Amino acid sequence: MPLPVPPTLTDPPLASEAAHRRLTLLLESTGEGIFGIDMAGRCTFVNRAACELLGWRTDEVLGRNMHQLIHHSRESGAHYPECDCPIFNAFRRGDPCRIADEVLWRADGSAFPAEYSSYPVIEHGEVQGAVVTFVDISARRQAEAALRASHDELERRVAERTAELRELAHHLEAAREAERKRIAREVHDELGSLLVALKMDMGWLARRVGDAAQREAMLAKCDRMGGLVDTAVDAVGRIITDLRPSILDHQGLWAALEWQAQEFQRAGSDEREVDVQMHVAADVMPPEGGLAIAVFRIFQEVLSNVARHARARRVHIRIDVDAPPGPVLYLQVRDDGVGATPAALADARSYGVLGMRERAAHFGGRLTIESRPGRGTTVRLVMPLETLQ
Repeated sequence: MPLPVPPTLTDPPLASEAAHRRLTLLLESTGEGIFGIDMAGRCTFVNRAACELLGWRTDEVLGRNMHQLIHHSRESGAHYPECDCPIFNAFRRGDPCRIADEVLWRADGSAFPAEYSSYPVIEHGEVQGAVVTFVDISARRQAEAALRASHDELERRVAERTAELRELAHHLEAAREAERKRIAREVHDELGSLLVALKMDMGWLARRVGDAAQREAMLAKCDRMGGLVDTAVDAVGRIITDLRPSILDHQGLWAALEWQAQEFQRAGSDEREVDVQMHVAADVMPPEGGLAIAVFRIFQEVLSNVARHARARRVHIRIDVDAPPGPVLYLQVRDDGVGATPAALADARSYGVLGMRERAAHFGGRLTIESRPGRGTTVRLVMPLETLQ
């Protein structure tokens, strides 16, 4: 299909004939749609690919205003003013463009997503019009949509799997706590009772030693054995407390937090200064069940980390509970110890940190840690309690 020579061409016929044939061959060989427009926006030339993409014949396109023909409306169907057309602005304002988020319209009234570019045609230093290239990017859009859909599906599956894993972790933690409670009760009921009975029997034995010659040695032996039993009783008590503090079940979370803070304060009295402040608004009942356990275990873990790793001289503990109707627990532990790097806190192998954050997140809470090497660490827990009232 021969292409008409743009009206701006003024080369002698013999000199331009070969160039025209080469230009025609080049334009017809490309897979991109190409057309030229004059200063009025009328088509001056068009290649076969453009006609096929647009559904027009060459003679139906030449001389037509191309904005009105193929670019008259936006993808939504709204009118596209010619004054806003980037294609025409290429020669009107000298603004070349490359656009990939608009549509062009076919002869049958359908639209297709297109990527197009428009560059001014300059002859003898003056703009004579513009040349436009375009491609149908429907396949690209479909691939992008499929990729987005695949990504969204993957995100959905990951979210579902994460929720399942969190639920499993919560179930396992609940089962572990139930097992700790059972073991603590059995240790208390069985081993504790046996140790107390043994202590009583040893006292009875000490009072009934008959041989005066052996009495002093037997009494000393009974005293040493009694001391060992006392140590065993204390050890059993500590084990029971570590497994499941009875105060948490009998007096509630507020009493358990206060007790744990005081225990930490007493344990470090010779090495560090511990300041404890606690305020619970009136009418806020302590939570029970999994939430109470989660808060208590997080507090235990934080204090344990301070005791084992911080080497702190001063530790400040603050616990506040807002008043209804939207009570929130705020727990903060700040120390002046050795601190840690952000990378260490974000390490996937920092299981203690991960565990605390997961415990908090399961109940809608948030745990943050601020720390710098040599500048200490601050751990904050924010836990909503409104669902409990």
